[in-house]
Amino acid sequence: MPKEQANWSPYDNNGGSCVAVAGADYCVIAADTRMSTGYNILTRDYSKICKLADKCVMASSGFQADVKALQKHLAARHLIYQHQHNKQMSCLAMAQLLSNTLYYKRFFPYYSFNVLGGLDNEGKGCVFTYDAVGSYEKVGYSSQGSGSTLIMPFLDNQLKSPSPLLLPAQDAVTPLAEAEAIDLVKTVFASASERDIYTGDKLEIVVINADGIRREYMDLRKD
Repeated sequence: MPKEQANWSPYDNNGGSCVAVAGADYCVIAADTRMSTGYNILTRDYSKICKLADKCVMASSGFQADVKALQKHLAARHLIYQHQHNKQMSCLAMAQLLSNTLYYKRFFPYYSFNVLGGLDNEGKGCVFTYDAVGSYEKVGYSSQGSGSTLIMPFLDNQLKSPSPLLLPAQDAVTPLAEAEAIDLVKTVFASASERDIYTGDKLEIVVINADGIRREYMDLRKD
């Protein structure tokens, strides 16, 4: 009799796509609201965007149970920081904390692929992009998730970030105005939802600027 082997995995991939674009005085973070497993849609209205601080927001794709555990951990660490320092964590500090948190779990990782966006201490937009084990980079724009292979070439073509090897270092923020960046993000997701079955239903856009945080929504393909 052939030996049967259990084919169980602690991980799943719930799909979806995230994008962040940094500008001179703003940051746009966007994600679709579809959550899937295999060929099944679990819900069409799940937010992948989490506010970590007043000027810092994280969008995550991958395994949403791990994402939720990661968000709770970061919220707890941020609360401790606020009690100890009597102020909110800066976006750069939160970026480093997220990297440390992911790297600490590198032998049994949080299966989450994150983009973190917000405003730095000078009020300029900043975006950080991560892998599952905490390696991160400060960039002008980034994408993660199931549609990132479709979205990233589009962003590269439109925004053409300067090479990180250039000396002196060039500013990574994109030259677009805020309204243009929002339109670009909408176009990118409308395009990705045509080809990626895990991206669709609705687009949630979070805009961070000097006035605070605001949200916008746009319908995507439902099939």
